[in-house]
Amino acid sequence: MLRLFFIAVVTLLVALPARAALRVVATVPDLAAVAKQIGGEHVQVTSLALHTQDPHWVDARPNLALELARADVLVLQGVELEVGWLPTLLVGSRNRKVQPGALGYVDCSRFAGLREVPAGKIDRALGDVHSGGNPHYTYDPREMIAVARGIAGSLATVDPEHAADYTSRSADFVAALEGAMARWRGELTALNGVNVVAYHRSLPYLADWLGVRVVAFVEPKPGIPPTPAHVARVLKQARAQSARLVLQEGWYPTTTTDLIAQKTGAKLVVLQGYTDFAGGQTYLEHVEAWVQQLRAVAG
Repeated sequence: MLRLFFIAVVTLLVALPARAALRVVATVPDLAAVAKQIGGEHVQVTSLALHTQDPHWVDARPNLALELARADVLVLQGVELEVGWLPTLLVGSRNRKVQPGALGYVDCSRFAGLREVPAGKIDRALGDVHSGGNPHYTYDPREMIAVARGIAGSLATVDPEHAADYTSRSADFVAALEGAMARWRGELTALNGVNVVAYHRSLPYLADWLGVRVVAFVEPKPGIPPTPAHVARVLKQARAQSARLVLQEGWYPTTTTDLIAQKTGAKLVVLQGYTDFAGGQTYLEHVEAWVQQLRAVAG
């Protein structure tokens, strides 16, 4: 009789489903890609924004609120980058696990060294200026070292059973990224000290990592479309500073940047702003694509 009891217990345990993967929702693809590499088989990761979308202007659709309703962890870029749409989705999700202050609410800006933190009063007359600083730290792979470690620590807090795996995977990610950055530095030496024009104020992190100098922004203020008078000033600055490149993300229009490139002799470089997470691209593969694209025009 006892033998039959043990057989029944073993049969029941075998029939039980494996522990469900931790549901991680990231606001942007770069953070989704890093969370997936760190979480591995222990996580199921979704990105709310696509790699082709300006992260300031994501539609707060019901299906995105549903993703948040099912989430165990929310990983966000923070510094008000998602302020126009994420709060609406959080309210609609009614999920206490991912609300601000909860263990599952992971604001990755806490791990990054933020640039351009305003010293004075902020108002809309200044354009789309973020009170906590420039939120586009994912454009600097150096910042992603601390971000990866922060995500690993946050996942371990929510899911302590797999804490060792998260720590190990984050160490692997950091080692691979540091190795790649050492190689990239050698491949991009021709860009050191080059003057460039940038479209939006999202590029200072990338510019600092590349060693280039932004001499003018196509937008007169962050998020404000350029006027003819401002474009004329940008052209004057670009010529005076011998700007060699015009940089922008793919979600911005190229009409004005094409004109600036033509009038100044600079080369227009349209970068993919985020990792194509939905297409299976990793963060390192994404930056590698940037490096090869920039290397091709650096000579």
